[in-house]
Amino acid sequence: MNARTLWGIGTPRTMRAHWAMTELGLEYETERLQTRTPVTDSLLYRSLNPSGKIPTLVDGDVVVSESAAIVTYLGETYRKDNTSLIPSKNAARASYFELISFISTELDATSLYVLRRHEGLPNVYGSAPNACLVARQYFNRMIKIAAIKMEDSRPYLLGELFSGADILMMTTLDWAAAYSCDYPSIFHNYQTNISLRPGYKLAVERNSVRMETGTSHL
Repeated sequence: MNARTLWGIGTPRTMRAHWAMTELGLEYETERLQTRTPVTDSLLYRSLNPSGKIPTLVDGDVVVSESAAIVTYLGETYRKDNTSLIPSKNAARASYFELISFISTELDATSLYVLRRHEGLPNVYGSAPNACLVARQYFNRMIKIAAIKMEDSRPYLLGELFSGADILMMTTLDWAAAYSCDYPSIFHNYQTNISLRPGYKLAVERNSVRMETGTSHL
């Protein structure tokens, strides 16, 4: 496989991959695969990603799944002088990896994905109001911890540098807002600022389930 292809649309996690490629100015094609559809169980897709989840990036002979890994891979592989998504200095890199781990585990998987399962898909996973209440409380506690780093009015999580950590955080906040989760006002301001980025706006379009099929981004 030589073409750069992104499998997946329509979720906060697929949005991260579209956004990273958009920010880096990369050409790619989109396989407009939605979550929990028959194609995710197909032999072809399972050969790329045995979990059957989205997104999955095929970049030549490289296949990467998990949204944080895709953003990091793209940032490392296609860094430019004016756009890298990942810092080059050790201290900033350490902060980057700390942030994406925190967002992926404490905010996404431990909190919001509980709501996704039991409020968004109760017919599949069952209703679990107590689990959802605890998940909301945990999200609120963890996002307040994240807000501490923003108290100096920095525009981005790493200061003046927009990075892949912002891609993960912004998509997480958008997801949290969709589930009516509370979070500090400083992050509402942060969302307003980042939503103005051309790359964000274009990625929203590319990730939309309403676009025509067979999309190429050249």
